[in-house]
Amino acid sequence: MTQFDQFGLDTRVVQAITNMGFTEPTPIQQQTIELVKDGEDVIGQAQTGTGKTGAFGIPMVDRIDASQPVLQGLVLAPTRELANQVEQSIRQFGREKGVRTVVVYGGEDFGKQIRALKAKPHVIVATPGRLMDHMRRGTVRLQTIETVVLDEADEMLNMGFIEDIETILAETPQDTRQTLLFSATMPRRMESLASKFMKNPKRIAVKAKEVTMENIAQQYVEVHEREKFDVFCRLLDLETPELSIVFGRTKRRVDELSEALIKRGYRAEGLHGDLNQAKRNSVLRKFKSGLIDILVATDVAARGLDISGVTHVFNFDLPQDPESYVHRIGRTGRAGRSGIAITLSTKPERDHVKLIEKVSKKRMTARPKPTYDEALAGQKQLVLNQLRELTTEGDQDHYRVEAKEILQETDAVTALSAALKLLTKEPNETPVALTSEAPLRSKKRHDGRGGNGGNGGNRRRDGRSKDRRNAFNQKRSRSDQPKGGQKRQWAKRSS
Repeated sequence: MTQFDQFGLDTRVVQAITNMGFTEPTPIQQQTIELVKDGEDVIGQAQTGTGKTGAFGIPMVDRIDASQPVLQGLVLAPTRELANQVEQSIRQFGREKGVRTVVVYGGEDFGKQIRALKAKPHVIVATPGRLMDHMRRGTVRLQTIETVVLDEADEMLNMGFIEDIETILAETPQDTRQTLLFSATMPRRMESLASKFMKNPKRIAVKAKEVTMENIAQQYVEVHEREKFDVFCRLLDLETPELSIVFGRTKRRVDELSEALIKRGYRAEGLHGDLNQAKRNSVLRKFKSGLIDILVATDVAARGLDISGVTHVFNFDLPQDPESYVHRIGRTGRAGRSGIAITLSTKPERDHVKLIEKVSKKRMTARPKPTYDEALAGQKQLVLNQLRELTTEGDQDHYRVEAKEILQETDAVTALSAALKLLTKEPNETPVALTSEAPLRSKKRHDGRGGNGGNGGNRRRDGRSKDRRNAFNQKRSRSDQPKGGQKRQWAKRSS
């Protein structure tokens, strides 16, 4: 099998996949989709960038009965950034079928999430902590779940979420639930979890496809968050890219960044998962035809794109994981051409930059922040090159009379200087406001004990404390007591 329509998928799902620009399944999708459609539990050892979201998202959406307004799918992810990316992908996979999705994570207004949940989604993508909060409040019930996915399970283990995951899985149907676990590594505690909650899982291991980066010059500029946009604009003025892709970490960042670039006179548009297919096609058509030369995108939106002639990739925000960095910069330097990848990072993100260098096996060259004068010099050089090209290849006959009149009024140097000033785009410093993003910090611990000496990991990333799990268990025990006062024991469920 080489095409998605040969998996026996719902034609609406195949259409959605086609609309997203995918034509052939990746190796992990090739191996996983059939197994999931056959009802098997699956353990997939795969890095980000192998297509694992499609490996579980496509068959999950295919299984969902969109005519039934009940919760049928659950995906657990370690961070809000990954949860957002996964939800965007699943929403796109299920768009033609009418599958409704919701993402819930800590740090966002609880009332807003409750209103979204009342719309009866078919799929919830969540971080474990916030999902536990909703379970404790009774705003999420998992009795109708058919498919559970643990995405980047080893990261959730490292962050101390293992007990939450066990509590969540125990609340889903034990006999009918299909469980899919994806993880880069399989530490002992993860094997124990799989043994307890999965039924004879099939195992798949796929390595990330290596991207050749020999033709790509990799650079980084260390900046303060508050000056990032100004520095970025000066880089654009200095580098004068023919076609560039700029990566932002979130949909909000992409929207704000593309609007800010337009405000400063750049030809830019944004691309993210919330755009409908017509708008997405329009943006890509403008980019490929040169009507715009800056495409601002999220990682999810940029998947499946095959655009030639991209000279520069800018990482306005660092990617969540190093593998995504490799795939981002692989958008340039293709077909034997050279390319430039420039990453903007802040001081707290130094360790994350080092981790990216370790995974990509290539050091980035540090470069200073460009000055106003350097940015202006870049724009001058662009105009000079264009003028020189016109003097040798262009037809100026229609302008010679006017040129002679100007030379009668002033000398040639003054006239040409004025023309250069008129044509040169001077660095625009129009004030713009971008919402600050929290810096990414590398996760150094990989032994499954969390990042706090084995005592629960970095729980604050999901906006909850360890006590909330206990509160949920206490509430569950109290609410399950019969009115007559007799206490009923909660039987320990088994798979």
